[in-house]
Amino acid sequence: MRVPQVIHCKRVYDPPSRGDGYRVLVDRVWPRGIKKADLSYHEWCRELAPSAELRKWFGHDPQLWAGFCRRYHVELDARGAAVQGLVEASAGRPLTLLYAARDTEHNNAVALKIYLEKLDARAG
Repeated sequence: MRVPQVIHCKRVYDPPSRGDGYRVLVDRVWPRGIKKADLSYHEWCRELAPSAELRKWFGHDPQLWAGFCRRYHVELDARGAAVQGLVEASAGRPLTLLYAARDTEHNNAVALKIYLEKLDARAG
């Protein structure tokens, strides 16, 4: 599996930019205050979002970040087809993982980026 060399994480409320490449919403629920027609995105990958139970457990508490990443990465391991589909869909372009959370450092898009980078390191 060839993971994109460039992976960005960006809030859905931020404007798109030229270097975004393949833009994918990775939240389970649609972001508040945004109409589907107004969001510039290629795909919505709900299946790559953390489970509702994990999301509730984490509650965006930075103190739970390491545990959230471990648990989320286990969930992603079980969703290999969805992960592979995302990588294949980006087709060598930069990949931008879109999320709605206010915290730009502790969210599922950042954890997914870490997961993809680890996959690339294992493959390389």
